[in-house]
Amino acid sequence: MKYKKIKQQFRLVGMKNNGAFTDFGTEVPKAAQQFIAKAADYKHLVGTEIAVFESKKGEQHLNGQYYVGLIVDDASNDVPDGMDVIELNEEYVTARGSINQIGSLHNGLVKWAAEQEFRRNPEAYIVETYHPVENGDEEVEVYLPVYA
Repeated sequence: MKYKKIKQQFRLVGMKNNGAFTDFGTEVPKAAQQFIAKAADYKHLVGTEIAVFESKKGEQHLNGQYYVGLIVDDASNDVPDGMDVIELNEEYVTARGSINQIGSLHNGLVKWAAEQEFRRNPEAYIVETYHPVENGDEEVEVYLPVYA
């Protein structure tokens, strides 16, 4: 797995959701499907699928918020009801791989970041971008926020 540290900016139009961290693995894909269905009504909403997640801040932090959406080039004034424009500009450690290995990507990034002595930034959103590949498969790029 190839890991790296980068400064990255994201601009997205997305829908906010809340839920238990333990349910994110099933709830986020469902919310993303609902978002994509709604976004299909708006011709200007095209781009790479993205999800941003609140970081879990400890064992007692059971519920969090997340956004599902699409990366956009500019913050249009024509944002559909129930959707928000989110802009992020952070330092991240990142890796890309099969969506089927998303847990391994996250765990590998956490381990690599610690080995490199990068400190996680719990105040910034974790980002995942989703990329279709051949045979109907999908890759995910995971961005874990770290301090500069």
